[in-house]
Amino acid sequence: QVQLVESGGGLVQAGGSLRLSCAASRSIFFIGAMDWYRQAPGKQRELVATISRDVLANYADSVKGRFTISRDNAKNMVYLQMNNLKPEDTGVYYCHATFGADYWGQGTQVTVSS
Repeated sequence: QVQLVESGGGLVQAGGSLRLSCAASRSIFFIGAMDWYRQAPGKQRELVATISRDVLANYADSVKGRFTISRDNAKNMVYLQMNNLKPEDTGVYYCHATFGADYWGQGTQVTVSS
């Protein structure tokens, strides 16, 4: 099993930045790919960014050039640096891992005001 705990959300004005963190309860090197999802009010959860064990990253088109996903295998941490935030980035952000089963954190709220 894996426990994931997100932190770093908050309220920010449009154009601002936030850095989300995800702490895993076990070695993420053995977990493999880690992801960030988000869910806006009234919308389905969507994939924002994913990073492989080999540190290959992929992003949703809506965040390319603004968000950066990274991982620190030694600290069992995954990060999401979010720059030039827009009101449409508002939502609950979830850390996700697949390790025999799907594991989700509790989520952290990001609110971007216009």
